[in-house]
Amino acid sequence: MKKTLSVIMLATLVSAAALTACESGGAGKEASTTPPSAAANTQDSGTKPVSAATATTAVPTDFKQSPYFDGKSLPPVKERLPKEPKLTNELPKDYLNYEIGTYGGTLRTVRQDPVNDSDLFIINNEPLVNSPGVLGEEVTPNLVKSYKVSDDQKEFTLTLREGLKWSDGQPVTIQDVKFAVEDVLLNKELTPTLPLWLKSASDANGQPFAFQAIDDYTFKIGFDQPYGGFLIQLAVQGWRGYNELLKPKHFLQQYHVKYTPLDKLEPAIKEAGFASGEWVKLFTAKDVLNNEITYPKAIGFPVLTPYIQVKSGDKIEFERNPYYFKVDAAGNQLPYIDKLQSTLVQNAEMVNLKILAGEVDHSYEYVSIPKVPLLKENEAKGGYKVYINNLHRTANDIHLNLTYDDPAWRQVVRDVRFRKALNLALDKKEIADTVFYGFAKPSTIEETTRNLQEANKLLDDIGLKKGADGFRAGPDGKRFTIPFEVSSAFADFGTLGQLVVEQWKQIGLDVTLKQIDSTLWTNRNKANELKATIMFTPGPVQWSRQEWGQNIWAPLWDQWWNSGGKQGEEPPQEAKDLFQTIFKLRELSLKDALVKRDDIRKNIGANYWYFIHSENIAAPVAVNAKIGNISDKGWGIGQNFAGEQWFFRK
Repeated sequence: MKKTLSVIMLATLVSAAALTACESGGAGKEASTTPPSAAANTQDSGTKPVSAATATTAVPTDFKQSPYFDGKSLPPVKERLPKEPKLTNELPKDYLNYEIGTYGGTLRTVRQDPVNDSDLFIINNEPLVNSPGVLGEEVTPNLVKSYKVSDDQKEFTLTLREGLKWSDGQPVTIQDVKFAVEDVLLNKELTPTLPLWLKSASDANGQPFAFQAIDDYTFKIGFDQPYGGFLIQLAVQGWRGYNELLKPKHFLQQYHVKYTPLDKLEPAIKEAGFASGEWVKLFTAKDVLNNEITYPKAIGFPVLTPYIQVKSGDKIEFERNPYYFKVDAAGNQLPYIDKLQSTLVQNAEMVNLKILAGEVDHSYEYVSIPKVPLLKENEAKGGYKVYINNLHRTANDIHLNLTYDDPAWRQVVRDVRFRKALNLALDKKEIADTVFYGFAKPSTIEETTRNLQEANKLLDDIGLKKGADGFRAGPDGKRFTIPFEVSSAFADFGTLGQLVVEQWKQIGLDVTLKQIDSTLWTNRNKANELKATIMFTPGPVQWSRQEWGQNIWAPLWDQWWNSGGKQGEEPPQEAKDLFQTIFKLRELSLKDALVKRDDIRKNIGANYWYFIHSENIAAPVAVNAKIGNISDKGWGIGQNFAGEQWFFRK
């Protein structure tokens, strides 16, 4: 039966990929403000969408606004844009046959979290510099109009766009950067510990960055060691956006004791429910970080994103930013779509029902592969299309905690022969077929051949002897048990866990599986209380994220590394070598890092730190069939980063 379902899935997904590929089109030392972009002709956005394939990439000089702003007493659109607007380039040119869109409409999304919506978060993510498709293979200006990197990779000079404005119309200048740096990042009360990425090469023992304001729009950030990966830190790492280096001083200074005396702040502190003198808590409550863009406190906060939050609650609503800095090649101020609306639902099944009913315009990461045949069958009725992109991370890697506080456990799991045996016992083809219905491939980072005979021999050599019950005993003479605890938030974790239990039992290991609440999982992981678990990691797919699960398979080693030896436990040399390989990339230029990134895969493959069983995983998404400028190319999350380019066809 499972084989039959896999065949059906294969036919369905191949058909979907072929259709979307046909419809999406596409061809197979100093950065300036005019990056490569999907070009377009200059037809008015109020007319039928036009293909961009034959036009130039010149930044236009005449601009148009959405009719949504007509009659709202705003300055002319040209005065609301920077002197040099950003010509949108959110996707690589061969990922999208860009069309000049039409204005209007409301994009409807859904979420299961009271305040967090991944669709809205990603659409509104605006870094200082960007990497088209978030691939980490190219970095271009975004909020800044240009950047320059010194030959020694130690100094980074960035120039803001002159005339750039906050969503309330106030100008963005070097004063906003100085405020973010000098009054927040370097204020010990607001920032007791400087973020790691702002130290040389993102090293806990590295020296803090040096900051210099050069003129009204230009600033320099310097380090005492090469830090070629700094641009990737700005563009991709942690989806941090601009908020740490650029803050609306005109708004936040009224809550900062440097600019507003404490006695003047006391009424606001009291009203916010804080104790007398707690201005830091007040400031934190008023400031909005990148990951808080959908929180209720974001209403009224000046932003540089394509949309502004105007309503919170079960239905979160955003409307277009009148001062947004991007345009298309026809001079239309982006975004095309006027509003975003996110509805809270109880569970993933409710999401599927709403998609089938045509009540969801974009379903980021909510469509699971097993649901694709049903959704494909009802596309016309529901008015949506299923696109098959790629997942920007792994889906569900297998982790054993090498730092769990149990001497017998540590003795076994830290033996590379044991980890190699477990890898040899995994049937990765069965995992790909069962968990992903064939829409993934066994990862080649570690050995893919299953060999139970060699696995059993390795366990025998270690001294894990089988008892009369068929299970192996640990060095303490007790049955050696691998107790998986996985988050219940991901159905595929349970499916994979069941397979691993059965596959590893075939080599005499007692393996159990328990699903726990996601919040409990997070707390237990942070407390180093999980012996074995399942969780995805970005590193194997999106190399620039440089996150290879160290905080899951070795929490105490990870703490030691990130604290410069002040916390956690010192790892053995072979683990230090891996961490050094990962973090060494941050010193290198982008060109050199692209070459050296394979060293991490080689280290994982030789040491089996954790088990990356699958790669090239499909990421289906259901999208309103009328939405343009979406394709099946690249990572699904890359398409979301281009959300300001989406539009509703008439």
